Amino acid sequence: MSSKKILAILGAFAWISLSEFVRNQFFFKHLWEAHYQSMGLTFPAAPVNGAVWGLWSLVFASVIYVLSRKFSVGQTVWLAWVIGFVMMWLVIGNLGVLPMKLLPYALPLSVLECFVAVWIINKIAPKR
Repeated sequence: MSSKKILAILGAFAWISLSEFVRNQFFFKHLWEAHYQSMGLTFPAAPVNGAVWGLWSLVFASVIYVLSRKFSVGQTVWLAWVIGFVMMWLVIGNLGVLPMKLLPYALPLSVLECFVAVWIINKIAPKR
């Protein structure tokens, strides 16, 4: 694996991790906690939960890298967004643990997250 590929994935991973952390810990933590409390649950915030989200971010960055080699920027953003977010929201919505009040904010921010990740990958490791 080339160093540019690794740096591109790590760059996108860092951006995705930061974006997710800021969005969910600073802007929307209250929505998550209130939603879980309304269900009689405690929002899962143990270190292991953070580690799993870190793994999700690394896998997501890797998937975006692979997509970016095969598709245009717009197609990569669209596919990454559907794969990373829409499918997750369908699952956690089906389980009843998605605070629907979050979606008007999460939709544009998640598209931005995907776009910046694609931009980082293409900037560090442009397609040949």
